[in-house]
Amino acid sequence: MFDHLGVAATNLEASRRFYSSCLAPLGIKLLEDHSGNDRPGWLVYGTADDAPFLVVSGASPSFWCAANEPGVSPIHVAFVANDRTAVDAFYHQGMANGGRDNGPPGERQANTPYYAAY
Repeated sequence: MFDHLGVAATNLEASRRFYSSCLAPLGIKLLEDHSGNDRPGWLVYGTADDAPFLVVSGASPSFWCAANEPGVSPIHVAFVANDRTAVDAFYHQGMANGGRDNGPPGERQANTPYYAAY
């Protein structure tokens, strides 16, 4: 379990459209919007109980390493979905809002089979 996860984005408005649309089928919504001021701003996503949450920043916060520019550091994050319909909706919303396909919804094999999209 994690407390929160932060990612830096090169385009906060495009990130808002992407994350708001594809996270909605998973029950994750925009909780706080700190954009629209003279700084790059940030968005906070989470569930109704506020945990866990995802922070999407318009620029790297001052406490991040300067080498971690948006899009430079690779990241893999897996969200829990309640059912296959939610996985499918997450995938299709992500594709419709600028996501890149690294594997459409389907059965995956690890220690146990599971249904996922990348």
